[in-house]
Amino acid sequence: MKRIFPLLLSILFVGVIYARADVLSAAPKYEVRAVWLTTIGGLDWPHSYARSQQSAAKQQQELCHMLDRLQQAGINTVLMQTRIRGTMIYPSQYEPWDGCLSGIPGQSPGYDALKFAVDQCHKRGMEIQAWVVTMPVGKWDGVGCRRLRQRLPGLIRRIGAEGYMNPEGTRTASWLADICDELTSNYDIDGIHLDYIRYPETWPIKISRDRARAHITNIVRTVYTRIKARKPWVKLSCSPVGKHDDLSRFWSHGWNAYTKVCQDAQSWLRAGIMDELFPMMYFQGNQFYPFAIDWAEQSNGRIIAPGLGTYFLSPREADWPLETITREMELLRRWRLGFAHFRSRFFTENVKGIYDFTADEFDRSPALIPAMTWIHATRPMPPTSIGMAVSPGSTSTILSWQGARDRSDGPYLLYNVYSSRVYPVDITEADNLIAVRLQSTSIELPAVKGQRYYAVTAVDRYGNESESIQMPQPQAETAAGDLLPCDGQTLRLPQKSPTMDADLIAIETLQGAIIATRSYRGVSIDIRDLPAGIYVIRSLNAQGVSHRLGLCLLTRP
Repeated sequence: MKRIFPLLLSILFVGVIYARADVLSAAPKYEVRAVWLTTIGGLDWPHSYARSQQSAAKQQQELCHMLDRLQQAGINTVLMQTRIRGTMIYPSQYEPWDGCLSGIPGQSPGYDALKFAVDQCHKRGMEIQAWVVTMPVGKWDGVGCRRLRQRLPGLIRRIGAEGYMNPEGTRTASWLADICDELTSNYDIDGIHLDYIRYPETWPIKISRDRARAHITNIVRTVYTRIKARKPWVKLSCSPVGKHDDLSRFWSHGWNAYTKVCQDAQSWLRAGIMDELFPMMYFQGNQFYPFAIDWAEQSNGRIIAPGLGTYFLSPREADWPLETITREMELLRRWRLGFAHFRSRFFTENVKGIYDFTADEFDRSPALIPAMTWIHATRPMPPTSIGMAVSPGSTSTILSWQGARDRSDGPYLLYNVYSSRVYPVDITEADNLIAVRLQSTSIELPAVKGQRYYAVTAVDRYGNESESIQMPQPQAETAAGDLLPCDGQTLRLPQKSPTMDADLIAIETLQGAIIATRSYRGVSIDIRDLPAGIYVIRSLNAQGVSHRLGLCLLTRP
């Protein structure tokens, strides 16, 4: 039975999920970290109206400040509400301006808000997807709904005071595809994000559920075909209802995608007409964990980033404890899923400390978005080493390189930068990633003490990453005063000072890899087992503090 499950099983399930290690799971190199940035009514942005050049600049600065906050917390995907309710935040040939920007429905704010947002997200290394609200078109007499009723007679249905596009009308698919094609053609967006791509829950469905699901699937397929024909690297994503359907042991309480609103998002993944899902999982406990795992198991190798009910942390909403969301984030990471905060403002305003947790603990290093290898899997050419240089300054370091040569006439390439204190830099290590999706071939970095090494990769718009180029290999210092006496069998060490607490000698390659250790008790060590080469000799104490003693030039007949 779907609605009844053993109490003991439920308790054990929750117990396993809530059991946490003392240390959070290591942040992966690839992970979608997203927010929904809501523009309807200025809920997240804008907080002021643009009616002059000065007020437009203020509105833009508000967005820049929000995006700075998101970037600093490791967010790499912004779902920007673009089609709101039959109204737009950009100049469209299909639908009028929304009033959130100028304060007057149908009136331009004096600038293209979507283009500005795209440029600013890309400047910060973040992807941006145009969030398109599909079926709801606002109040029946609102500007968006009224214009649509004029342009598409008979297509808009009224439910209460609201208007909706009819999922069963053939013009719905073509109209939405036209809008998405306009967005894909005119803007350098990274994706189209379909919202409310389903039947309204209050819609009186008079056909079979299978036929109803087929109507929604047809809309998805039509949009997918149009945007991929235009730019195949532009993702198609959507935000399905958070529970796909009842599970064998967990009931959805009557609110699910498949049965309730005829939204078969999992089949869209299998059919190859959807690249990414952001299920709206604004639940907790047994209404979250098993259903999140179900999405993971049915991903078909596509990207899944469940939406978190971050807004429920607010005392004005449900007043959830912070631990509810942080535990859910940990579960998603363990199942190699991404996450998306609903909404951006609750996240950036640090309700209950969610921003601090994410920025300081959970996402301490950037992450890359998984590649769409099901569309295109060829790695781009790496940047060339010609012109790559590290120029140290008093307060910053300028790292520059020569751009990669692309293999095709496809979209432009971007660049990722890695750094570590060990040479060569390991680009598989997530902690070494310091900058992502750079549009330029140089970056200014804060100056740091000690030696740092750098590597750069190219990445295409599908997310495929090239091999790395490493900064020039450091040359060994061979000054006579730095070479330690060595006869091929024994290495003579400097006399240990009375204040030195080192107990070990570490023998390293020039790249920083420790290949052997010796006890630091006398003035010489046996090196007969080492192959010929040049080694860095360091002292090492129990706390891991190391000091360079010199070089060993080991040669043998």
